[in-house]
Amino acid sequence: MLAAALLLALPFCTAESVSSFAGSTVVDSYPPPGATNTAVDTYFPDASQVGYAGPTPTGAEPAAIVTAIPFSKVENAFPLSRPNSADGADMAFDVMRHWGNLAPMYSVDSFGLPEASPVIPEGCGINAVHLLMRHGARYPTSDSGASHFASKLHTAASQEGFCATGDLEFLATWTYKLGAEILTPYGRDSLFSNGVAFRYRYGNLLNAFHGPPSIPYYFRRFASIEHRMLDSALNFAAGFFEIRTYETDYHQEIIIEENNFNNTLAPYYACPNANTEDIGNFGSTQAKKWADIYLKDAQKRLQPMIPGFNLTISRLVDMQELCAYETVALGYSKFCDLFTREEWEGYEYYVDLSFWYSSGPGNPATAAQGLGYVQELVSRLTHTPINVWNSSTNSTLDSSNITFPLNQPIYVDATHDTVISSIVTALNFSSLAATGPLPTDHIPRHRSYIASQIAPFASQLVAQVLSCPASDEPTHIRFLLNDGVVPLTGIHGCTEDSNGLCALSSFISGMHERIGEINFAHDCFANYTMPNPDNIIDGRYPS
Repeated sequence: MLAAALLLALPFCTAESVSSFAGSTVVDSYPPPGATNTAVDTYFPDASQVGYAGPTPTGAEPAAIVTAIPFSKVENAFPLSRPNSADGADMAFDVMRHWGNLAPMYSVDSFGLPEASPVIPEGCGINAVHLLMRHGARYPTSDSGASHFASKLHTAASQEGFCATGDLEFLATWTYKLGAEILTPYGRDSLFSNGVAFRYRYGNLLNAFHGPPSIPYYFRRFASIEHRMLDSALNFAAGFFEIRTYETDYHQEIIIEENNFNNTLAPYYACPNANTEDIGNFGSTQAKKWADIYLKDAQKRLQPMIPGFNLTISRLVDMQELCAYETVALGYSKFCDLFTREEWEGYEYYVDLSFWYSSGPGNPATAAQGLGYVQELVSRLTHTPINVWNSSTNSTLDSSNITFPLNQPIYVDATHDTVISSIVTALNFSSLAATGPLPTDHIPRHRSYIASQIAPFASQLVAQVLSCPASDEPTHIRFLLNDGVVPLTGIHGCTEDSNGLCALSSFISGMHERIGEINFAHDCFANYTMPNPDNIIDGRYPS
């Protein structure tokens, strides 16, 4: 009856109203062919040729993480248009923050320490900082659900009986304008802005670098030569240093991301169980169970608007992903306001399930994947070279004090969303898993694990190495995950602290214990099946 009533309410659709190009892919090339004219280059000399630069004195390096109260939060995604849900323009509900790993990074208010600020506690000094970040907003990966949706729509649009009406009328002339893999303009902008913000907060640590002035800072490693990784690194560096000199201001280490190469920033290539359908992809299996529930009403509401095209549950998920991808690529998407607030909350939880059971506390191979980075972090904190190679660490690179220095005040590493979620699991940030395991038939109230707070686009995990009271010798450590201070009570020896502080010696001891708990060889290589039920909450196969 409901479907019949909806059909009667919809406008009449004719074959002429549907374009033959609906769902087709549109690609623009820049610069356009023939637009480049190098013959006139001599008319436009660069600044070094023109001269007359004027005065160029520099000021003191900023240290806003010590002095800036109140802390400047990331609260919007300018210049992207903020989308609304289908059931109203409720400005208190931010659709973008419900996109899981596709959400733009925003400052998390609290992970259970409501009084803690990212600004270091009064009386403490900042001695070193370790940044692990995700690349910026990108186009969908190759062979994505979004591109398949467009292809299937294009095929249907050429068939008799296809029609798009009502809220889906735009699909009659919609084209797929997304590329694949590389950063969007917003992705480039957010990494540049993050570099600027990092300079404001931790710039004074540049004064602690020692060595010949002619040697640029060893500043960062990143996971691969992929365009989005390299461009994220360059945009961050341009923001942190300056556009004229950033390419020579630091050393950038590119680690191969491929089979048969150990890489702590892409550890899944060294962990076969992370890539199997039944273990590595278990999150998708669990998330699909929830999708069948939360998208049931959307399917009933939207299917009558598009006869000739089967709106399966998986295609509705694709449409929600298209909302996110089009927004970060094009600035706006008509897919966003097709779904209600409840359905966007459902999508957010869909992504949470996928991460929890594939790359988070609920997967038995997750801690093993994060192990290598934890070993590297301890090595840096203790200024002690790694001498046991039993994880995804790269013995060639990590054995060298050139490619893996241990005496720096700033370290920056770049990686992917699933790797950040694996690393926070290996670090045993147990507060994130406090309300797990996650059910697949409802959204639990006050859940502690939310993917958009852990691994959004341009996500940042920061370890602040502090001295309390301020001195040259570090005494404490604490972690910020997207500006939210993380409790460290899951680490043996770290006690409750309102500012998230743990004594550095206790943290290092607790990490040695955690490293000893994680069985990389078994969890990554053993022939086992997922526990049923899966009650894992620490990313390790049950002993």
